[in-house]
Amino acid sequence: MKLFKLCLFSLLLLAQGASATDRNVLVWETGKDLETSYGIVYKALEDNRFFVVFEPNIQENLAYFAKRWGDDYNRNGLEGIRAMVFCNGWYANAVSNADPDLLALCPLHITLVQKDGVTRILFARPSVIAQGSKALAVAREIEQAVAAALDEAVAALKR
Repeated sequence: MKLFKLCLFSLLLLAQGASATDRNVLVWETGKDLETSYGIVYKALEDNRFFVVFEPNIQENLAYFAKRWGDDYNRNGLEGIRAMVFCNGWYANAVSNADPDLLALCPLHITLVQKDGVTRILFARPSVIAQGSKALAVAREIEQAVAAALDEAVAALKR
């Protein structure tokens, strides 16, 4: 029954907001620019008890190398790249109890990328990394909880 629920949830997730660009990454399109999307996504994570602990502005950091990299700089024409590094203490404890090596997942992160005025949210799936680990069930639960928070954010952005 648990497997059935997990499969059903995964299908609903893919149908609603996230799409699997490959088997390792979930992707959402917000329909909005990075600045607008960022605040809503941040709030959704925190409202779901995933607390943002670090906010790197990746595009700003890469821009320092534009001159040095020349034609190799930003060949995809991305307009913004930001990330949110976040954690939930309860899940970190559950992972450490099941498989301390899987604390490599902690903290978690998402990346927001803007191109042509539209933001995509990228989330590397913990369940992929946890394959073969005693923490796989917890990783799946984390993945579902983060995906639900991101679904909420995207739904709010599309209203």
